[in-house]
Amino acid sequence: MTAPSAPAWTPSSWRALAARHQPEWPDEAHVEAVREQLAALPPLVFAGEARGLTASLAEVGAGRAFLLQAGDCAESFRDFSAPAIRERLKIFLQMAAVLTWGATLPVVKVGRIAGQFGKPRSSPREQVGDLDLPSFLGHIVNDDAPTADARTPDPERMLRVYHQSAATLNLLRAFTKGGFADLNEVHGWNQAFVTESAEGRRYERIASEIERALRFMAACGIDIAGRPELHEVDLWTSHEGLVLDYEEGLTRRDSLTGDWYDCSAHMLWIGERTRQPDGAHVEFFSGVHNPIGCKLGPGASPEDVLELCERLNPGRIPGRLTLITRMGADRVAELLPPLLRAVRDSDHPVVWVCDPMHANTITTSTGRKTRRFDDILAEIEGFFSVHRAEGTWPGGVHLEFTGDDVTECTGGSEGVLEEQLDGRYMTLCDPRLNARQSLDLAFRVAELMRG
Repeated sequence: MTAPSAPAWTPSSWRALAARHQPEWPDEAHVEAVREQLAALPPLVFAGEARGLTASLAEVGAGRAFLLQAGDCAESFRDFSAPAIRERLKIFLQMAAVLTWGATLPVVKVGRIAGQFGKPRSSPREQVGDLDLPSFLGHIVNDDAPTADARTPDPERMLRVYHQSAATLNLLRAFTKGGFADLNEVHGWNQAFVTESAEGRRYERIASEIERALRFMAACGIDIAGRPELHEVDLWTSHEGLVLDYEEGLTRRDSLTGDWYDCSAHMLWIGERTRQPDGAHVEFFSGVHNPIGCKLGPGASPEDVLELCERLNPGRIPGRLTLITRMGADRVAELLPPLLRAVRDSDHPVVWVCDPMHANTITTSTGRKTRRFDDILAEIEGFFSVHRAEGTWPGGVHLEFTGDDVTECTGGSEGVLEEQLDGRYMTLCDPRLNARQSLDLAFRVAELMRG
């Protein structure tokens, strides 16, 4: 007797499985109507672009490039403007320039942008003053205002996310392909409030060296003007694929290959809370052909990780699967080695990335969530040290940052103190590195990359 074949994957296959951290929509018919509207809209990204990112991530996995994946904790319907996007892009380009110049390796640039509107929460309800309310789940689901009406999930928000993401992508493409990302503009990426800091001055020295290198190349007869790689960059988009109704609505079959792609972003990742191998999120992302990431927290075992590798990349395609570890500064040296050995010995091709933010969040005596810069750096240092000991490649970092002058994470060379947090604490959800701290971290990571 032959075993029955597994049912063919479809964008709605996930509905037959347990789906964690999904909104409790008040009206399922309304959700279905929104999904149909999303399905009729143009894709935000194209299958060929996603394949291009897979090829770039394959270079990272082979140790020939480094991944910088970074952006806001949660995008907002309110904080949406060309200047805000430009300032985030500036710090991203600065960090990438520092890493490329300092480590002499190509840097694959993936933003947490144009789709990062959903956030899982540890509890379905939260206390806001004297009010017990449904938790804020990101602007794709509900609003952060502390009222019962604002916290009611509204599927129409998925359409607003689509249109804001489309506008963001349009502006990013204009900036990255239209001259803003030109290496001749490297000084212009510095921000006024960063320039006078120690990190800003150090960056200006690198910018001057880059300009001098470009003049040297031109003097040697190299056609600088004719080299597009010096005048534009590839910036890929990514977000956590949390709200599956939205992801299903934007999944398309590629006309060239016949394969399914989630066209809401170039890369999607599965969170630590939703990575169950028999769960809805793993089922959904096992069937799309985008590059996929998966967060791994302290509870991940070697067996868990190998099962995820088989579910998400059974064809062992280089660049397809990125494993993003978030172990905590004090546990990375203990917990990461068994995972590296298991994957290495199984010959699964993966990109290993460090998320030093999420396992290093603390709450102050005043109730503020924050992260210490020294803890963030310590986890990255531990990540690099373990990889060197195991003979594997520390492929990248995954960070939450903003281009604004916020006070949300303590420490860094400018020394943000705990009592200063309330000064400019602006995040919708988790604390982010400010521009100075982000640049400081980029210099430290470049030094680690050089060994």
